[in-house]
Amino acid sequence: MDENFFVEVDCQQKSYESERICGDVFLSGRVKEENRVVVVLSDGMGHGIKANVLATLTATMALNFTKEHKEPEKTAEIIMKTLPECSERKINYATFTIIDIEYDGKTTLLEYDNPPCIIIRDKKIFHPEIKTISLTYDPNAGKKIRIYNFQPKKGDRIIFCTDGIAQSGMGTPRFPFGWGIDNVARLAIDTVKQFPLVSARELSGKILNMAYRNDGFQAKDDTSCGIIYFREPRRLLICTGPPYNKEDDPILAQSVKDFTGKKIIMGATTGDIIARELNLKIEDTFRFDDPELPPLNYMQSIDLFTEGILTLNKVEKLLKAYNTNFKLNRGPADEIVKLILESDEINFIIGTRINIAHQDPHLPVELEIRRTVVNRIVRLLEEKLLKKVKVSFI
Repeated sequence: MDENFFVEVDCQQKSYESERICGDVFLSGRVKEENRVVVVLSDGMGHGIKANVLATLTATMALNFTKEHKEPEKTAEIIMKTLPECSERKINYATFTIIDIEYDGKTTLLEYDNPPCIIIRDKKIFHPEIKTISLTYDPNAGKKIRIYNFQPKKGDRIIFCTDGIAQSGMGTPRFPFGWGIDNVARLAIDTVKQFPLVSARELSGKILNMAYRNDGFQAKDDTSCGIIYFREPRRLLICTGPPYNKEDDPILAQSVKDFTGKKIIMGATTGDIIARELNLKIEDTFRFDDPELPPLNYMQSIDLFTEGILTLNKVEKLLKAYNTNFKLNRGPADEIVKLILESDEINFIIGTRINIAHQDPHLPVELEIRRTVVNRIVRLLEEKLLKKVKVSFI
């Protein structure tokens, strides 16, 4: 695969109407050493906690076995033999979709009892070669596993979902047999035609909301829609902290000027350096959208200009808490997280000059040294959000 590809992954979910916990489980992971991304979606039988336990166990095993290059048949066999038996139905059941993306080009999809994946290429359905394997061991003898192999191209999208999407609206006059995967594909293609650069997050949300609407805004099943989008990377620069040597101030400013993509400056001293070196104007604002943080300021050619270490700590806190149902507000840290979510490659330039104010023992413990906080943010971006991250120090 082209090195300039970015693999954007997103999954939006809604729980069955009377349950707080979703019985569908979505997991993803990056195998950094092998430059691979592995994605799993599992639907546990029933609803609520019992379904969630089955799906979590299934998704975790599927993710780990796929990372270890286990054969699909072996993965399915181990999962089915490991799942606890349902006391009511006397079977141990959870569906799964596994997508293994290798950055050298090969993409493998494995499906067990989830609706068929949809692959969109050039605004049309793409049909790769499919291999079908029949399970031979009880209690799942005769069940089929579908395996797709294909070489992705820039602009390709993979849509994968649980029954809550495909069967939404079942029993209604419009969709007596459910919405159906063909209608899901039709909505996705129409959306891509209208908005060619629609993100994975926006498209999965649109499909999920349509399924929810089909059910009269009361989900009749746990409902999940995932999208994988192969596209040009969207780049973001986060610059925080002044250079160790003052003589390097022009180098820092030039790095910010030359960067192609969106730009965030964090810290008053850092902002003053860049404004001075690049002859940019700073405009103060007194809009306090987050009572915990100083307000945003404005700087020419810069997308966001915020305070430094306090805002970094808040960004880490928000990233830790973030999930598909998390609501972001309008504060400085929230705005940074929004830009992070919209971006693929996050570039940090970290100034290493010590700010004397942060060594004051009377300041709260959370006011940690910049580098430590950034390292924790980088880990969250790589492991939780599957972002590409580059960090340089000056």
